[in-house]
Amino acid sequence: MGIVRFLDPAGSVRRGTWKNDAVMFADRTYDLEEITVLPPADPSKIVCVGLNYEDHAEESGMEVPERPLLFLKPPNTLAAHDDTISLLPNKDEIEYEAELAVVIGKQCRNVNTENAYDVVEGFTCANDISNRDDQMVEQNWIRGKAFDNACPLGPVIVPAEDVPEDASIQLRHNGEVVQNSSRAEFIFTIPELIAEITAYMTLEAGDVILTGTPAGVGPLSDGDTTEVEIEGVGTLVNEFRAN
Repeated sequence: MGIVRFLDPAGSVRRGTWKNDAVMFADRTYDLEEITVLPPADPSKIVCVGLNYEDHAEESGMEVPERPLLFLKPPNTLAAHDDTISLLPNKDEIEYEAELAVVIGKQCRNVNTENAYDVVEGFTCANDISNRDDQMVEQNWIRGKAFDNACPLGPVIVPAEDVPEDASIQLRHNGEVVQNSSRAEFIFTIPELIAEITAYMTLEAGDVILTGTPAGVGPLSDGDTTEVEIEGVGTLVNEFRAN
């Protein structure tokens, strides 16, 4: 059970509770077929963390960073649970990356690690879709990370306390487990990430932090399906089509 953003049958954006195969809002219960699931947050920015697992740094041929490696995804990258994602044309390497996402609950700046969870609304699942063709030849990763629908997010937000400290993080590619790790393997913890990010910028309610991906990233092709499953959160499912 978690908080879901959705379009009701009248086209209004709502926030309800998703339980089993139904969504509840006020005194109404909707079947999933009646609504359109939206990304669970509406961020002004998505702050991403690179190389936050040692095994992913190793498979990338890069050194483990001494401080969090940060980059941004803008709101145009958002996609929802069950959305079909169009792959960029004429690219050889577009890859999936399963990530635990942190949704910020209130405006904050200069947050210390001890109080970090006070500014967190909850957690959700994310897939940091990456265009390696361009990422590997540019410094700011705009082409590599900021293209449309490059950040599927969802399906729900759950309270941080409902997600174990060693929660499993898994991605299945066409049904096969290809990423399988735990948030216990983070190099930088969530409080450390929040403290570092808010030392440089104000985070707004609804902003999202992607906490990094474990080893096992790989290519996407026409007709592929990914399932990002995080223990205590749920499963984010997307299909991919050639554009």
